[in-house]
Amino acid sequence: MKLIKKLLFSALCLSLFIGCKNEKSEPSQSAPETQATETTERTGQAFIEDDGSAPTVLDIAIGSADHTTLVAAVQAAQLENALVNAGPLMVFAPTNEAFAALPEGTVEDLLKPENKNALANILKYHVTPGNYSKDFLTKFKKLGQANNQYVAVEVVDGEPMIGGAKIIASISAGNGIVHVIDKVLLPPTE
Repeated sequence: MKLIKKLLFSALCLSLFIGCKNEKSEPSQSAPETQATETTERTGQAFIEDDGSAPTVLDIAIGSADHTTLVAAVQAAQLENALVNAGPLMVFAPTNEAFAALPEGTVEDLLKPENKNALANILKYHVTPGNYSKDFLTKFKKLGQANNQYVAVEVVDGEPMIGGAKIIASISAGNGIVHVIDKVLLPPTE
């Protein structure tokens, strides 16, 4: 009896699989022939609209007028899906002013497609697993970043400085926390 049930179940699964198979249909004689075009539509969890959940660290950055450069960089590096993962994630988010303080032409150069990997490395240096408050960060000497490097944490006048950057605001997210910082963190070169 068990064998018969297994065989029936297997046959059912196989018939469903075959029935759902995409058949290539021949174009009708009257339909104009079209050429396939390459799509630039991006997919993944970051591109699903969700009005019911707490905003993710990515949603917070997108909603901030002070982080348009950061958002453009995240999009150029195609890291959106990483920033909507369950986390928890701690993102150190440099402001537009912090990006503007970099040497002239740096941001524009990093946003070029051929520099996508370098840009992704820099952005991952701004992400740490965890969800620690500004006060709790004073207990650390260094943090392991998403690019497999470490950033130093110093305490200056009772305030944590992350890689020399001051935390100027902290915003809780559904998948972690965004610490707004006044400086772009640059990973050490090897």
